[in-house]
Amino acid sequence: MTNPVRSAYSVEGEGPALFLIHGIGASRASFAGLVAHLKDEFRCISYDLRGHGASPAPRPPYTLDDLVEDLEALRAELGIAQAHVAGHSLGGMIGPAYARKYPQHVLTLGLYSTAAFRTEDDSAKVKGVVAAMRTKGIPQVLETLKDRWFTPEFAQRRPDIIERRMQQVIETDPAVFLSVFDIYAETEMSPWLHEIKHPSLVLTGENDGGCNPRLNKQIAAAMPDAELVILPVLRHAILLEAADQVAPPVLAFLRRHRGVQ
Repeated sequence: MTNPVRSAYSVEGEGPALFLIHGIGASRASFAGLVAHLKDEFRCISYDLRGHGASPAPRPPYTLDDLVEDLEALRAELGIAQAHVAGHSLGGMIGPAYARKYPQHVLTLGLYSTAAFRTEDDSAKVKGVVAAMRTKGIPQVLETLKDRWFTPEFAQRRPDIIERRMQQVIETDPAVFLSVFDIYAETEMSPWLHEIKHPSLVLTGENDGGCNPRLNKQIAAAMPDAELVILPVLRHAILLEAADQVAPPVLAFLRRHRGVQ
């Protein structure tokens, strides 16, 4: 039985509720750039996953269902009957898993820079990263992740943002970080994505190595009511690097579906 935590959260803006779910070793602050574009029309609720930011950190390991139940507990605490739900990376797996379990509470889904339909080779690569972190240590493997997350141009232009992101990972409890990375590596949504009937926006960066257009095309094709957006040039860290490019398709999608029942 999952015991949900009481997540730390922020609410900005007015309008239909929109839950925003961050990825591995991040925090609700990941969405600050995007929220700035959305808060005039939507009530943006960003929160810290268990073990991240200011949320409680029960002893790992965690499961995907733990993370789903934490979101349900937050929804109930805020008294929101229905909401739009969007997540980045691991958050893009939590959202659909939540919609599968609690479809009555979801208006639409946003799957940003996430993965499904991984080949054996794809799975081996991502599990290899986790294994390397376990043997060598997280800081030692971070450099390779940095290159997967950010474009070289952005790395040159904004080293401060990248340094802050790296520091955020290093400051996350290693047991928590590896546990949620395990969830990301081992979750495969392909067997059940077709069950998710909510209007969905599937969005990724053109050069995202692990959550690339090849996988995202399959995700969008599998879902009964999904649309696909590929953002040119970008890699994985689309929210930190290019919130201004992410916002227009997200806003257009949410506006089209703001009154969906």
